[in-house]
Amino acid sequence: MLKKYLKFNLLFTLIFILQIYAEFNEVSSLRYLIKPCIVLSLLIMLYTQTGLKGRFHKRLFTGLVFALAGDVLLMLAWKAPSYFMYGLVAFLICHVYYISAFYLDFRSAQELDKKGARIAIVLCALFSISFYFFLRPHLGAMKLPVMVYTFVISMMMMMAAFRNKRVNTISFNLILFGALCFLLSDSILAYNKFVKGFDFAGVLIMATYMVAQYLITMGGVERKLLKND
Repeated sequence: MLKKYLKFNLLFTLIFILQIYAEFNEVSSLRYLIKPCIVLSLLIMLYTQTGLKGRFHKRLFTGLVFALAGDVLLMLAWKAPSYFMYGLVAFLICHVYYISAFYLDFRSAQELDKKGARIAIVLCALFSISFYFFLRPHLGAMKLPVMVYTFVISMMMMMAAFRNKRVNTISFNLILFGALCFLLSDSILAYNKFVKGFDFAGVLIMATYMVAQYLITMGGVERKLLKND
């Protein structure tokens, strides 16, 4: 896959490096310039490679559009606290579209891999409940929004796992690890914002976020439904 999409991978690597540099050195002007390019490049990649011919790719594309809106809003959160809430809503909608895309693959053969589905349900439930109650004492007025967001991103992770045996292996692995990186990125962000800020949090948040969106998008590009007789 690295050779197949060499030009795009080089471009995205450059965006990744510049974004990490901007976060590490707190170069606001570069951050404002580069951050929107993360998702914009993925939107172009997804569109040019798939033509958005099916519902899966259209939903993935729409999710990325809301992710772009979320990126911009969170980037401007220093101007007003409401921007953080709007950014949270944008990413919530992004996850809902990802869930709906992944559900299409699960629905293609719901009878498969019931054991794997049960494991995914248990693990995602344990994470969402335990992490929310860990954050809860620090949330104040954000208790309900964070609870809803934690539930939705756990659902996204679970639905990514539900694609097992329904799509080709490379697409399944890319999207599953992408969802896991998204979960990690949002967890770091929540800890840094609500529990305790720490050095280089922005670097970790953006690194895991960029990897997540890249893997999910490339998983969508490589997606092939398996024929289940």
